[in-house]
Amino acid sequence: MPETPINLTTGGLPETVIPSYDTEAVSALAEALASPPSDQKAMVAAVAARWPRYLDPWVALGALSTDTIEAYAYFRVGYHRGLDTLRASGWRGSGYVRWTHGTNHGFLRALLGLHRSAQAIGELDEAERCAQFLMQLDPSGVPESE
Repeated sequence: MPETPINLTTGGLPETVIPSYDTEAVSALAEALASPPSDQKAMVAAVAARWPRYLDPWVALGALSTDTIEAYAYFRVGYHRGLDTLRASGWRGSGYVRWTHGTNHGFLRALLGLHRSAQAIGELDEAERCAQFLMQLDPSGVPESE
């Protein structure tokens, strides 16, 4: 039985919400992102190493990467760890994972980053699958600026 209940929406599809992350991990990431630019990537990597199931550091590493393949790899790790997290939260491969729940942002950002980086390296099939998956998870959309 999942710790986080799956909520049924009026449309009948379940909605999954990723549980809150450890406050120490959230604080550590905020501190890493507030550090001088020359230190950010190493500090964010330390957060990812200490809390590898926390999705936001993987997304931050992808965003901080200047190399397209490296960014793709970080976003892919965040995406796959996110799938594991969703499954542990009761998601069974269908239903909503909405942006309106802040704890879902890491997964949705990882998927958006994977979409963009797959597009950048010419993996157009993967980029299209990611775009479709984003729309299935939250038809109201994920902010493009995220």
